[in-house]
Amino acid sequence: MAKSLYVCQSCGAEHRKWSGQCPDCRQWNCISEQVIEAATTKLASRGKALPAEPITAIQQGSTPRRSTRIEELDRVLGGGLVPGSALLIGGDPGIGKSTLLLQAAAKLAASEKREQVLYITGEESIQQVHMRGERIGALHENLLLVSACEVESILTTINQVKPTTVIIDSIQTTVSAALSSAPGTVSQVRDCSAALIKNAKQHGHAIILVGHVTKEGTLAGPRVLEHMVDAVIYFEGDRGHAHRILRAVKNRFGPAGEIGVFEMSDCGLIGIRDASRLFLAERAKDTPGSVVLACMEGTRPLLVEVQALIAPTVYATPKRSAVGVDTARVAMLTAVLERRIGLPLSQHDVYINIAGGARVNEPAADLAVLMAMVSAYQDRPVPEKIALFGEVGLTGEIRPVAQPEARAKEAANLGFTHLLLPGENHERVQKANIIANMRPDQQTALQLSAVRHLTEAAQKLLN
Repeated sequence: MAKSLYVCQSCGAEHRKWSGQCPDCRQWNCISEQVIEAATTKLASRGKALPAEPITAIQQGSTPRRSTRIEELDRVLGGGLVPGSALLIGGDPGIGKSTLLLQAAAKLAASEKREQVLYITGEESIQQVHMRGERIGALHENLLLVSACEVESILTTINQVKPTTVIIDSIQTTVSAALSSAPGTVSQVRDCSAALIKNAKQHGHAIILVGHVTKEGTLAGPRVLEHMVDAVIYFEGDRGHAHRILRAVKNRFGPAGEIGVFEMSDCGLIGIRDASRLFLAERAKDTPGSVVLACMEGTRPLLVEVQALIAPTVYATPKRSAVGVDTARVAMLTAVLERRIGLPLSQHDVYINIAGGARVNEPAADLAVLMAMVSAYQDRPVPEKIALFGEVGLTGEIRPVAQPEARAKEAANLGFTHLLLPGENHERVQKANIIANMRPDQQTALQLSAVRHLTEAAQKLLN
């Protein structure tokens, strides 16, 4: 006899009865009924013991990567696609996921090895995909298109074609005939993904799954899906800007946190190698509240503009708003600034923005955020050719950060003449001798100013 369970579509928790709010993830209106077919259970026979080997005796085989011939995508992947790996890519609708994957599929198909790439679309017809491929120049005879949603048919097609790379667009449209639930539910996404990933591991082809995102920006479906795959990549970007950011939040074959920068054009997505110039291209000169931050995204140094605006509040509680940085951290830094320097911000609203739609998560942005706030409050611009970085503690001390040499080199490459950095990072940057290792046409005198406290930084920056 069949029975029913109530499954949360947000976290995958199972419940015996329906309720308006899931007790596990606290989301509302996300529990739906699913019918579970009755099955006879049998006691499993005692399994056969498997041989265990010392880790030192295991020989590592070579795992050649397949380059997508898109430099920014290869950077995020850690050098290219690994055979037998599973990749999950998510992003807002219309951000460019399908466009980028179609470009990569065409370049893989046109490689010297003449690899066959299978692109399975469940949201579009093959005619629509062909129209996009014709527009962006992604047509090749080794790029095979299939329009299908049933996972059983997809697996049969993969086993028959034997491609080197498979793209599923998207996993939320894939369904299994063994389940009676609707497409996109937790059980369908989990079981279909498990079957596709298992098939990829057995046959050695790389598989790329396109995933939908929720209104909060996280990947839709069960959290276990992110654990099943080898890499999770988010496509970020503001519709008001032409550039897009590809960020790896998990990668078993490369550095997590690595980013790739693309520009959307009529011919598809174009990789941007010099991303710092892109983010600083429209920076206003001699404007209060604007400073340049030297940050790190994975292994990539990046210069971005941090903007601050201080305005008198009309509310009983002043507002603390931030775009591109953590709002809670901005509120904490505002309290540090008011307490350690004495700026009366309790009657002012504070707005922080990372220009260009970039997002910075590292504590090294603390000093730039605080100096932008000081500059905005005093209505005094920061010198144009100065960059800075550093973490700030609650007592106002400036703490060292990782990879100061790479940050300093990026600032010197872009023509900055002054770098404000934590005192404990000063010696490391001096020993690196960055200027001597640069090309003669890029060498610029870079003056280093070490600071150990917030008051010292404000004096050196604005005096």
